Amino acid sequence: MQLITTIAEGFMSLFSAGGETFMGWVTGIIPMVVCLMTAVNAVIKLIGEEKVYNFASKITGNPIGRYLILPVLAVLFLGNPMCYTFGRFCKEEYKPAFYDAAVSFVHPVTGLFPHANAGELFVYMGIAAGIQELGLSLGALAVRYFIVGLIVILIRGIVTEFIYKTLNRAR
Repeated sequence: MQLITTIAEGFMSLFSAGGETFMGWVTGIIPMVVCLMTAVNAVIKLIGEEKVYNFASKITGNPIGRYLILPVLAVLFLGNPMCYTFGRFCKEEYKPAFYDAAVSFVHPVTGLFPHANAGELFVYMGIAAGIQELGLSLGALAVRYFIVGLIVILIRGIVTEFIYKTLNRAR
């Protein structure tokens, strides 16, 4: 009987932990995302949707704009997770690759721009602690992360676009 009780309590504690996580989102990240979305949409309306879309279509007209410039702007200005909304400026066929590029950039940017992905700051700080123990420069580490991140997102965007187009043709 004790075993069944222990299993039932463990099972319920799993859902209790899930509820606590959900409440953290409801009182934390969800209001922030809603406010960011509202602010970004207001800025777009003030500038003019047509002007913004024309600018974005010029940027996304080539792979460097789609998978380097637009993701960097999105991550720096909006941070994680709001940055993915900039995918709306891409044509449907480029959205999966834009998302891959943007999601790949939210960690490498942390050293120079911690606001962009505060949730990942603990990973960077763990690495930074080791670098400091060795007596090496954190600035150099942050710059290297950033540069490697730029290279990686461009490659990932191009490769993901190729894979998407290949799989789409196979349908």
